[in-house]
Amino acid sequence: MKINGYEIALSEEELDKIINEQTIRIELIDKNFEGYQKLSEGDKKALQYLVNAGKIINDVSQEQDHRLNRELRKGLEEAAKTSSWAAKALKLFHFMNGVEGSNGIDKKHVEIFKDVHGAKGRNFYPEDLSVEEFHRIIKKMLLEGKDDEVRKILSVRTMVRRAGDELKAIDYTEYFAKEFSEIANQLELAAHYTDDALLKEYLGWQAQALLQNNEDMDMLADKHWAMMQDTPLEFTLSRENYDDAMSGTLCENKELAEMLAERGIEVMAKDMLGVRVGIVNKEGTSLLLRFKDEMKKLAKLMPYADQYEQNVAHGDEIKQTMVDVDLAALCGDYAQCRGAITTAQNLPNNDKLSIKTGGGRRNVYHRQVRMSRDKKRDAALLEALVRPDFHKYFNPEAEHIFVIGHENGHSLGPDSSYQNALGLHKHTIEENKADVVSITFMPEYVKAGIISEQTLKEVYVTWIIRLLLKAKSDEPHRVGDLIHFNFLLEHHAIEFDADRKLVIHFERLPEVMHKILEETIEIQLSKSPEKAKTFIDKYTSWGEIHEHIAGVHKKLGLKPYKEIRMHF
Repeated sequence: MKINGYEIALSEEELDKIINEQTIRIELIDKNFEGYQKLSEGDKKALQYLVNAGKIINDVSQEQDHRLNRELRKGLEEAAKTSSWAAKALKLFHFMNGVEGSNGIDKKHVEIFKDVHGAKGRNFYPEDLSVEEFHRIIKKMLLEGKDDEVRKILSVRTMVRRAGDELKAIDYTEYFAKEFSEIANQLELAAHYTDDALLKEYLGWQAQALLQNNEDMDMLADKHWAMMQDTPLEFTLSRENYDDAMSGTLCENKELAEMLAERGIEVMAKDMLGVRVGIVNKEGTSLLLRFKDEMKKLAKLMPYADQYEQNVAHGDEIKQTMVDVDLAALCGDYAQCRGAITTAQNLPNNDKLSIKTGGGRRNVYHRQVRMSRDKKRDAALLEALVRPDFHKYFNPEAEHIFVIGHENGHSLGPDSSYQNALGLHKHTIEENKADVVSITFMPEYVKAGIISEQTLKEVYVTWIIRLLLKAKSDEPHRVGDLIHFNFLLEHHAIEFDADRKLVIHFERLPEVMHKILEETIEIQLSKSPEKAKTFIDKYTSWGEIHEHIAGVHKKLGLKPYKEIRMHF
């Protein structure tokens, strides 16, 4: 079957298997949700306008991701009216929020259409632009003194297109002018109706930031967003740059890296946009704030803390708000569920101007995502891979405690100048760092009376079981998981008995975790992509025990696809 001239690559039977056997459903809140019923009438109206804004951002992120996304989505929507095959292909499109992507299991990307592949630079760059040509063009432009244009090309907020034998950058506010204007209108309507003064003020700044080609406006919007601790609604316009694998290649080219550094041009990957909308859960938020109280103490315990300044430690006030949220919408980048889905997030990232100029961060936790688990499969996995005396310590709620530590961990350690210098490896090392910070300092939460010794063991065991990977992946979080697994194994904090069942040596964990944290911070401080690569290569070996674990996962059945069910 062809859609707009492109043939669907998966049979209807293959699509049936994905939809019916390999997909986890994540049910977001609807208007019957108790938290929604308790909102004021103004905030109920505001919530709907915020969701409307998210749906428009979804079009933007699809354009950023692949030049054919929107065209082929519309073709599937039309064909789905009369074809069950097209309707099923459309479902898979929605699962991934695009025409192709990793499912976290198969080495090759899952592609809905034949001959429709993803590009290294997604649609931020021309799809036919090779790394070699990209480097050649950037070098030529630098030698010709076109530094300002190169700086724009390497900005986080530009789409790049060909201009003869060169490249030109188009700011998001220009490239997406129509969509951004519509989004700004929805935000202004939400600001009009909400009863919360801080939310109203933030939405006004965010609307203006969408209309002006001015990074300072993004900075001001981010700073207002990060201050909202007690608002009833959550709205996030996320800007993360995991998807662009083209820009960072310049850091691997020593000649070009030196040329750019001499001119003060920072290499930045492009921001993929997303929107999250929800209702703040006060009970869940109160737990987060207890963890927040420990952050200044943890900052002092970080390895080599005297060699860098940590954003969290500025002044007397911790510049970090934290909220637990019942979700009404996940759009754009959040809905690109390609092997995983975000359970929590700490923004803005260190590369953003608001952080560089002293602004704070905001942690947001996704209740509906973390509550979507397959309990029967969890039990079967324990039975197959973990020694029985450790089963009692497995507790999915303990994973939430780990994630809190992870998100707080992003606010600790060396700043963006160190992280960005690692080029293509910066995300892997940073996600590895956040994980390691969480586990390393978990005993400190016991000392503070926030968690018990029993909960500490539950966090250890539940986290380590998370490291039992279904497949070898190149996604930064999963690469980090493999690094941790191999590091723990090499340093005898875990082992497998004669029956190939996991054994955890609790007494070894503190020492081993401090060691990997020190090594990670040393890499960030080195600003060396080579050292980062050496570390990653050393601890991402894949052997017989990994294949055994992956085989158990496959035998139990894999559900790598996610269906987000929105009701607003």
